[in-house]
Amino acid sequence: MKKKFFVVAAVMISSRLMAQQDSAFKQLDDVVITATKYPVKLSETGKVVTVITSQQIERSAGKDLSQLLNEQTGLVVNGANSNPGKDKSIFMRGASNEYTLILLDGIPVNDPSGSGGAFDLRLLPLNQVERIEILKGSQSTLYGSDAIAGVINIITKKNSKKPIGFTGGASYGSYNSFNGDAGLNGHGQSLDYSIGYSYTKTDGISEATDKTGIANFDKDGFSRHSVRANISWQPSKNIKITPFYRYSYYKGDFDAGAFTDGNNKFTALLNNAGAITSITLPKGTLTATYGYTYAKRNYINDFGSSIFRGRFHAGEVYLKQSLGKQVTMLAGMNYQDYGLLDTTLAIKNPHTSIVSPYLSFFIQSGTGLNIEAGGRYNNHSKFGSYFTYSLNTSYTINKEVKFFANISSGFKAPTVNELFGAFGANPALKPENSTSLEGGIHIAALQKKLALTATLFNRDTKNLVTYVAGQFINIDEQKDKGLELEAAYSPIEKITLKASYTYVTGHIQQSRGGKDTSYYNLIRRPKSTITLSLGYQATRQLYVDVFFQGLSKRTDLFFEPAPPYATEQVNLKAYALVNVYAEYKFVSGKLRLFADAKNITGSKYTEVYGYNTTGVTITGGIRIEL
Repeated sequence: MKKKFFVVAAVMISSRLMAQQDSAFKQLDDVVITATKYPVKLSETGKVVTVITSQQIERSAGKDLSQLLNEQTGLVVNGANSNPGKDKSIFMRGASNEYTLILLDGIPVNDPSGSGGAFDLRLLPLNQVERIEILKGSQSTLYGSDAIAGVINIITKKNSKKPIGFTGGASYGSYNSFNGDAGLNGHGQSLDYSIGYSYTKTDGISEATDKTGIANFDKDGFSRHSVRANISWQPSKNIKITPFYRYSYYKGDFDAGAFTDGNNKFTALLNNAGAITSITLPKGTLTATYGYTYAKRNYINDFGSSIFRGRFHAGEVYLKQSLGKQVTMLAGMNYQDYGLLDTTLAIKNPHTSIVSPYLSFFIQSGTGLNIEAGGRYNNHSKFGSYFTYSLNTSYTINKEVKFFANISSGFKAPTVNELFGAFGANPALKPENSTSLEGGIHIAALQKKLALTATLFNRDTKNLVTYVAGQFINIDEQKDKGLELEAAYSPIEKITLKASYTYVTGHIQQSRGGKDTSYYNLIRRPKSTITLSLGYQATRQLYVDVFFQGLSKRTDLFFEPAPPYATEQVNLKAYALVNVYAEYKFVSGKLRLFADAKNITGSKYTEVYGYNTTGVTITGGIRIEL
């Protein structure tokens, strides 16, 4: 991909009225939950929220969760198009993977056994997801640790409105890939239920790249079993209790390293259970949530087996209370406990905890001006206390133009591994902390047929936890900034044209020996990302979508496998992908056939240096809803 491609594409964005995905086609009267922890219209909040709707997820039947997230403005999921079993890293607005907090139905999930505690996207099948809300910018005031870059709230499928309902489907595609699922759901007078099972299996491709082309590297397969269940019990008009359970287990093969074949295997297990209780009050709602996550990972190679286990408790109680026509208060208390299950450490089964009371006020002037201000006091069992704040403002004119500006702080507590783990532990670590600024404009025009959004953002993160000379330490400062442009145009009901452009840059701010030694460090993250799409409802039954994504060149690091084990910076070429999706509905929409073709031009590209990506990939299948 040449530089001039991006110049041409940028001109296309400025001259055509298109947008990125369904999520970019924001209408100011859309309702979201993640921005404030209770329903609010986009016209009333200054926060930047991207919504992936249930319809968009239905039309992503040939993708997995990481591939769908990778198509969203401001997000890059590195490894999304590599071998299915390859690790997936979320880079939101250029931030590192562990700076994005993942929620399942509003409750945080975490794997304390990992170096950064990030949730593994490979554990959750996309066919179990109903809706996704992506909240950008530092969100620690509402959500605590890890939300430095933002929050992704994955809302799973719930009950139907019928006494008994069935959903399911099956697909088959390239690399001998099969995906199947089935679920039952229903609605009763006081009891609703939803249960489901998903299975995925693929032969995959060789994870590592064979530079010689004749080494005959073996394929690295992947398989996954997932179960979900939830029950909603409403003992009275004002009380609702929803217990839930999720189980996921996958296994796969992985290679020995970049350009190096291997016969290694890994497994991962997730147990996630809890409950959500809500009580409706005269002028508000009291909500209590609890989630327990147990994660186990096992890596098997020529040197033996390495097992990592962690557990995470997250409990919260919060009150949303109206204080009049124009003021809403949110007050809550959150408790989180992170634990390593390892008796071989100096401190057996170490754990840390955070207790966090928080308070925010949401003011709606009635004249278009909306202000949300809040603060959170975080008390950590090891490093002590830390305070975060947020101030979000917006001004809407005639429900068509919204100006917004936000300032917020975030923090990430050092993980149990970094404090007490087997490699480089340092109990004296301080929390990483950030300040984020963002502002922009959203326009809905031409009777809401046109939507335009422009956002500028800047993030400054200090006390980075870095592994230096065999130990984790706090050092240096990270500075990131960028621009997001989105547009959508639907000239007629059957056609939607979409586009987006994201620019991100960042560097480590540091000084060594009295000299400025700052350097660009957004490894595997493109400075420029462009998307274009055309959705066409050709007939009542037939829908077709063409999607284009272009990424500029990136840098990566290559670690020499032999002495002196030098680290070399390498360049990854720019590339473009073209995907096509089509579906046809039968039996009043209850039966749907679909075909998904990815990378139809056969683009040759690299996400991680020394590792393969998929070529032309075709998947076809059927979905049923009764």
